[in-house]
Amino acid sequence: MLRYFTAGESHGEALVAFLSGLPAGLKVDQAFIDRELWRRQQGFGRGGRMKIERDTAHILSGVRHGKTIGAPISILLENKDWKNWQEILPVEEGDPAKHKGVASPRPGHADLAGALKYHFHEARYVLERASARESTGRVAMGALAKLFLRELGIEVLSHVIAVGKATLNDAEVPWEKLRQLHAKNEVLLNCADPQAEERMKAEVDQALRTGDSVGGVFEVVAHGVPPGLGTYAQWDERLDGLLAQAVMSLQAVKGVEVGTGVESAFSFGSAVHDEIGYAQQESPGTFTRFTRSSNHAGGVEGGISNGQDILVRGYLKPISTLRRPLGSVDFETREPVKAAYERSDVCVVPAAGVAAEAMVALALARCALEKFGGDSMTETLRNYEGYKKQLREF
Repeated sequence: MLRYFTAGESHGEALVAFLSGLPAGLKVDQAFIDRELWRRQQGFGRGGRMKIERDTAHILSGVRHGKTIGAPISILLENKDWKNWQEILPVEEGDPAKHKGVASPRPGHADLAGALKYHFHEARYVLERASARESTGRVAMGALAKLFLRELGIEVLSHVIAVGKATLNDAEVPWEKLRQLHAKNEVLLNCADPQAEERMKAEVDQALRTGDSVGGVFEVVAHGVPPGLGTYAQWDERLDGLLAQAVMSLQAVKGVEVGTGVESAFSFGSAVHDEIGYAQQESPGTFTRFTRSSNHAGGVEGGISNGQDILVRGYLKPISTLRRPLGSVDFETREPVKAAYERSDVCVVPAAGVAAEAMVALALARCALEKFGGDSMTETLRNYEGYKKQLREF
């Protein structure tokens, strides 16, 4: 079982990520992990915090001589902004006068719900843990999951479908185009169409001028996934359910779609079910000779991967911290005030896509390990090759 979790606060000393269950013998590419962290920090509309942090993964355990050893992996991610917060958020008792409280909850944020739940009389500690800064740890763990999946021939990438009202007209982007996007050393809005990206930039500029924020839609594509991951046997083992929960768990994601799920709900069945064929000869990069005319299912049928690309879209609401704050209530006086303002971004759709890649990769790695097992990469790959042979001979 692949298990993982994170610890740490937005302005604390560091974030820590823990990942347990990867087989021994997986080569760990430090540069790849750090580039994934860099990708999470990019994008048109990011705030001042990204100018402070330069995220790199400091692996503390579970990796020796460049390879996993089968032990739990722990990763330290330093917060460089900590130097400005040491006296505000000390671990020890400290000086209460230096505490920087969040006096009024922000609409759309966890501030009020968290304060009520944990009986805080202001929202500083809620903000610190609920912040999307936490997703840094997920991206670090997801990079390790990607390295594992790469050994199985599986890759996971994302691109942006919409920012505000600006949308990508043709969302069926070829895999090679996504690879080209991923290879870029400058990330604006991670959109495959330059003209659509310009329209998206205009949406961000409009939000910036008016002190507002803007959301959008990203799509994660998993390429090279074999049929057979996940199962319909139990409700909590269905692959589409696992993917939806993984992506929905990201901060500000309010909706998840697999394939053309939303469009399909307003269509006739004959228009959205992917017709099946059979090829007389095996094609490169395929697992069986069974073919599909389309991919409305998003690579998952009945809770099981079907061998096509897995397509998962996340619908991201606008960031809830606004430079032109909405109405709120003071925690202490209960009088109407404007919501608190904390340094924030205007648009994070591309970054959310990178974090969603990590979550999809972790979900797929978990399902792959449950199916193929193996305490070492040698064992896992042997089992996988046997399964692929079984598929070819079906």
